Amino acid sequence: MNRLINLSRVLPTPEPALTVAYTPIRLAMPDRQSLELRLTAPATGDTLPIVILSHGFGPSNYIPSKDGYAPLAQFWAERGIVVIQPTHASSRVGGLAPDQPEGPFFWRERVVELRAIVDQLAEIERQAPAIAGRLDHDRIAVAGHSFGGHTCSLLLGGRLQGEVFSDPRIRGGILLAAPGRGGADLTPEHATRFPFFDVDFSGIELPILVICGALDDPHFTPRGPEWHADSFYDAPGAEALLTISNVGHGLGGIAGLDARETEVEDPEALEATRRLTLAWLRSIFCIEQDTWKQSQAALRDSAAPVAKITVRES
Repeated sequence: MNRLINLSRVLPTPEPALTVAYTPIRLAMPDRQSLELRLTAPATGDTLPIVILSHGFGPSNYIPSKDGYAPLAQFWAERGIVVIQPTHASSRVGGLAPDQPEGPFFWRERVVELRAIVDQLAEIERQAPAIAGRLDHDRIAVAGHSFGGHTCSLLLGGRLQGEVFSDPRIRGGILLAAPGRGGADLTPEHATRFPFFDVDFSGIELPILVICGALDDPHFTPRGPEWHADSFYDAPGAEALLTISNVGHGLGGIAGLDARETEVEDPEALEATRRLTLAWLRSIFCIEQDTWKQSQAALRDSAAPVAKITVRES
């Protein structure tokens, strides 16, 4: 029972159950160091769906790694979803040396890393014996915060300068405060520094949930918080836009509590983000499809100050 939560409590969600965690799981990568992962999973159950959670490029040393985002990863895992978190090549604490080619952002290598996780699920199970044989390799989604959202948007079908990065094994994804349109939508300085932000979201036909903070202040663009919603308007597969009230880029605390990434720690907003993302995931994984509709109704009727959901017209 969290006494800091009031309105978000009306949003339906399962009771938490015990989890198991393995870290570090190491996957061999060609011509470089191993890719390290954290896996958090329900302690019981079979044919468990998988979410690969891609971290951002925030100011902390450890949160942009497999060891961050516990408020989100733990919540999902306690309620039936296996969460796999890589330490991306861009990580300060465990990634590649930033002065290497394509550093410090390694945007292309980050996509390769997510694909490697899907390629090597059998090896992950071998290193995590408590979950061996319990993963559903046909139900995989991706979720990414900030720069992680950019990584996921490419894997979901976003095109960059005509190049396609999509993976048919991915069923859908969540983009949390992800970058919007690049090019002319950026300041001239950032357009030069971040040419890889110029993603064409029109190639994303898989179902996605787009999440924005109502008070986000994207410094890449002269536009406001709505910049982070561009994929909702441009991607044919976008199903809904979730706007969290009274918070910015950290969405109330998904990256970590008491963290530099969390410019506004808001337990109410964090809980809404966790519950609503879980409801959407349970819907696309066909676990409990009514929960997403029930959550929308509960938010609208009893917790409207916390967030707003805009649904794509069919």
